[in-house]
Formats: sequence, structure tokens, C-alpha cells
Amino acid sequence: MIVIGLTGSIGMGKSTAAAMFESLRVPVHEADDEVHKLLGPGGKGAAAVGAAFPYFQFPQIYGRKTKSGRRTIKRKELGQVVFNNDGHRKRLEKILHPLVRAAQSDFIRRHKAMGTKIVVLDIPLLFETGGENRVDYTLVVSAPRNVQRQRVLDRPGMDEKKFRAILKQQMPDGEKRARADYVVYTGLGRAQTMKEIKAALADIKKREE
Repeated sequence: MIVIGLTGSIGMGKSTAAAMFESLRVPVHEADDEVHKLLGPGGKGAAAVGAAFPYFQFPQIYGRKTKSGRRTIKRKELGQVVFNNDGHRKRLEKILHPLVRAAQSDFIRRHKAMGTKIVVLDIPLLFETGGENRVDYTLVVSAPRNVQRQRVLDRPGMDEKKFRAILKQQMPDGEKRARADYVVYTGLGRAQTMKEIKAALADIKKREE
């Protein structure tokens, strides 16, 4: 089975590309969705995050209690806590990254058993975390800086300062493109993006014959 690692900086169109892969019947595992499950009620990461970021120190990241007596974790507020604090961020990553990788491995094993030919792992920090070593091919989505900037600033709660701060935490787009096996450009319309994704898939299949 072929495993493609999909990545791209914020605002580059990664979610759109992932949806296009799925429309082509290529299963996609999204790391962000997995984190949502891990931090949700009963999620495998919720208790560990609660221990690492206790209520008495970080009350802002917790919501109301569930029937089990545990408090829900607010992802947005947790993100704000770790965003500008390297220590907090590394503490959270130490908890979540192994759990996400385990979920990705389960996803791959499940689809391999089903006879699936190609799957995609959507990993925002693919190169930053060494994820390229766990996939067969890497595909980076990219767009012109002005398109990226407008997409990000159109998001609720986003401003120029936060946009620049996020970019500083991510590998530069140019470096990602240089390291990728395939680059798909998302600033020329959805039809062009789909065309490039189909071309990448066709080339991968040809190389694996």
C-alpha cells in the first residue's frame, strides 16, 4: 500500500486538497480531526492533558463537567495557552504526537487489511516532526503569499500579528516545496488544483508499477 503525506502551511488549501483526495476515493486521515477526538470527552489524550495542564492553573481551557465528572477541554483556549510558550507547547506535543502517530498506524493497518491501494495522511507539521520518514511520498499544497494571507485573515479571530506568529512556527513554504515529492498549487482555482492532484496520483501509480 502507498502512503502519501499531505502538508502545507496555514492558508495554503490543505483541507481543500484533502477533500479532493476523498472525492477520488482515496482515504484520508486528518491529524487535526484526530486531535479533536483525543481531547474530546473520553478521548485518549484528555486525561493526560488534564494532568499536564491542571484546572487550578489553567481554568480557562476547561468547560463544564460531563456526566463522568470530567471537564471538557476547550481546544481554542488550550491553543492560546501553548501558542506563545515553548514549554507548554512541547509538553502538549509530547502527549499528543505519539497518540496521533498511533492512530495513523491503526488507519494504515486497517486499510491495508481492506486491500486499499493508496491512503493519505494529512499532517500539518509533516516535515517539522519528521513525518516524511513514515510515508512513501510527500505532497505539499502551496499558494501565492497574497492568496495565503487573505485566506488566513478571513478566518474568525485572526489578525496580521497572529498570522505572522504562526508562520514563524512553521517551516517556510519554499523549503517545504523543495523537500516535497509533489507540489500542488491551490491559487489558480479548484479545477486546476484537482487536475494537479490527479496528475500526482497518476504519476505515483506509474512509479509503483
